[in-house]
Amino acid sequence: MRIGVLGLQGAVSEHLLSLRRALKVLGMKGEALWVSRKEQLDGLEGLILPGGESTTIGKLMVTTGIFDRIQEEARKGLPLMGTCAGMILLAKEGDEEVRRTGQPLLGLMDMKVIRNAFGRQRESFEADLRVEGLKGGPFRGVFIRAPIVERLWGEARAIAEFEGKIVGVRQGKMLALSFHPELTSDTRIHEYFLQLCRGGRP
Repeated sequence: MRIGVLGLQGAVSEHLLSLRRALKVLGMKGEALWVSRKEQLDGLEGLILPGGESTTIGKLMVTTGIFDRIQEEARKGLPLMGTCAGMILLAKEGDEEVRRTGQPLLGLMDMKVIRNAFGRQRESFEADLRVEGLKGGPFRGVFIRAPIVERLWGEARAIAEFEGKIVGVRQGKMLALSFHPELTSDTRIHEYFLQLCRGGRP
């Protein structure tokens, strides 16, 4: 199994480490790969869009030509997981700030996101979350300038909420999370994603 982490900007190495730990926990053979060129998408069985600065990541995706390839591969069934900035990039609709800055969105998941919904960096926090599909009790979510999902439609459904706000969404083989699972030692979210990837493309 070959799983990539989009490595243009943001928390890439943390996701790579979490993926390798999760593969070991599940007893699965596989590789976690740093992906920065569209050619590297060939043969991948899953891709993570990490946290970072979503406007920067989106514009770099366009200039490197990987933006269109990710859309194309996702529509063929490539499993995707977006965390924080990655969640924003997966959305079909953004907030006023997204429209004002002309931030590119992949437009793959049926949801509207609101950026920095919990405030700026200094308002970062951690909280225990119940995540649908995870066994073994709450998951410790790390929120840093986190977005929330204001609205869902179509095939998308909420899998995690915090104080009545949607912070986790699944749509088919795509996951979008407001928080940073790669910043904890708990690998259950990455295990969850690997299980989705193991199901293969439709």
